[in-house]
Amino acid sequence: MEQMDYMTFLIQKQQSAKPEGIKRIDLPDVMFDFQKSLTEWALQQGRAAIFADCGMGKSLMLMSWAENVVRETNKPVLVVTPLAVTAQIIREAEKFGIEAHRSNDGAVKGDITVTNYEKLDKFDWKDYSGVVCDESSRIKNADAATRQIVTSFTRKIPYRLLCTATAAPNDYIELGTSSEALGYLGFMDMLNRFFKNDNNNSGMKKHFGEMPKWRFRGHSELPFWRWVCSWARALRKPSDLGFSDEGFSLPALYENEHLVMANNKREGFLFEIPARDLREQREEKKRTIQERCERVADLVAHDQPAFVLCHLNDEGDLLEKMIPDAVQVSGSDSDERKEERLLGFADGKIRVLITKPKIGAHGLNFQHCNQVVFFPSHSYEQFYQGVRRCWRFGQKRPVTVDIVMTEGERKVMLNLQRKAREADRMFDNLVAEMNHAVGIDRVERIFDRVEVPSWIA
Repeated sequence: MEQMDYMTFLIQKQQSAKPEGIKRIDLPDVMFDFQKSLTEWALQQGRAAIFADCGMGKSLMLMSWAENVVRETNKPVLVVTPLAVTAQIIREAEKFGIEAHRSNDGAVKGDITVTNYEKLDKFDWKDYSGVVCDESSRIKNADAATRQIVTSFTRKIPYRLLCTATAAPNDYIELGTSSEALGYLGFMDMLNRFFKNDNNNSGMKKHFGEMPKWRFRGHSELPFWRWVCSWARALRKPSDLGFSDEGFSLPALYENEHLVMANNKREGFLFEIPARDLREQREEKKRTIQERCERVADLVAHDQPAFVLCHLNDEGDLLEKMIPDAVQVSGSDSDERKEERLLGFADGKIRVLITKPKIGAHGLNFQHCNQVVFFPSHSYEQFYQGVRRCWRFGQKRPVTVDIVMTEGERKVMLNLQRKAREADRMFDNLVAEMNHAVGIDRVERIFDRVEVPSWIA
């Protein structure tokens, strides 16, 4: 067996992703400088992630990426999006002179084919040289069915791009699913390299209903962020990449908390107190549906558009009855009906849209609307994405977020605020290490020979 020299051994242990992409790149003149910079980097990398905030032009970047891959390989690229975003992203492509076609049955439709995650299992990866996953936070859960389908589909495709605003909004280890989909470290490999849990093992099984708590190994946090930045770029504004923020300053955002008093106290209680656990929180939601929906109906009782996000079917049904010109998009609707209504609201044909965050809070552009109404939940990603449907670049007016809750949901709001701080910290780390990585000229091998004393040889 041939013996491996020490430098080859070190190179194989490198954690940074090596560029394996395209060098001949032609991008549209309409792109901003920061968009060109990100797209060029992603094409040169070959397999990359762009974690760019809502409204930063991800549609143009990913379509330009796909166009260049088609030109390089002379083979189609598949773009996968959330349901209602499929039609919207084709519209965006047409605006910039990029041709893309929709497919729901697995057939290749031109150089750039667009479908949604629910239809991905109908497609054959062998037909494509590249794949783009828009709103790729859909694959962040380690045991989610969507993640398994996407990872299996992308495994052998040479060019891959993930695009999202919230890759792992409050849990760093979820970045491992993105790495795995791109063909870098697998999820469990990443965990074992950079993290450890309280049980000092690789177990992922729940104990007493909770997942094991993972934390960074000693001195591994900085190497972790540098590893992420070898295959991902993140920004919330152009200045994160050193470009001007001119034209990308958002209007004011106002968050209002509306405390609703329950008509009926909890059994055995003389006054309201915060719910202690998930069971009590669910009971509180069901017990106060009438009061909370009445407050929402009052908040949107004017002629302006409003985007209302709820979590229970009973909430959506009651709100639709209370608000005369409201339209609900529910899970029981057909895909065609969901898309028709979501796009109807985006086009201003519907004044009040009622839906759940998992249906309508990802990827859609609702800049015509400047009021978002929320019932709080423990999901920071759902809250963030819901707000950013309206509060995004291109919005011309201040945006108001009305959060309707009861006294029992105080702990839910505190949890959301904690997760918001953690998400800010994650992005700060990503941006800081990204700028550090950009300034480094990486080398694959050290060429200077080391002189070794003769008595060692």
